[in-house]
Amino acid sequence: MAAKLNEDYIIHIKSSVEQGSEPETIELTTRGSFLRKNGSFFITYKETEATGYAGSTTTLKVAEDASRVAMLRYGRANAQLLIERGRRNVCHYETGYGSVTLGVTADEIRSELTEKGGRVQFSYMLDADSAELVSKSSLDVSVKHIN
Repeated sequence: MAAKLNEDYIIHIKSSVEQGSEPETIELTTRGSFLRKNGSFFITYKETEATGYAGSTTTLKVAEDASRVAMLRYGRANAQLLIERGRRNVCHYETGYGSVTLGVTADEIRSELTEKGGRVQFSYMLDADSAELVSKSSLDVSVKHIN
């Protein structure tokens, strides 16, 4: 049995993905958990039909110095992306068509997170075999404690 999330934060996510000419933008406001531990901030929320990953839980692990973001999704669609400044990482990503291994390169990471919440913005590029650009994604995530 999975541990119950302490969902005492409002998490607003604006995600934009460019795959070709027209970017696709999704916005989601949900409840979730937020904590600071061992030099990182952890933002955890349940995915919905709006994101296409219903039945999954996502955790964003943001380094306090904003040098990296790990995006971990577990459930019906698993993904483990490590987005790091100045470095290309090879990561596992499951799609509706099966699992793929992709290169992930950070475009930018900006964090205004504190122990009380705040905001993190990051963008990254996914590539196949370091040659073909698959997509460019950006996320703007805000975290606010429920009073």
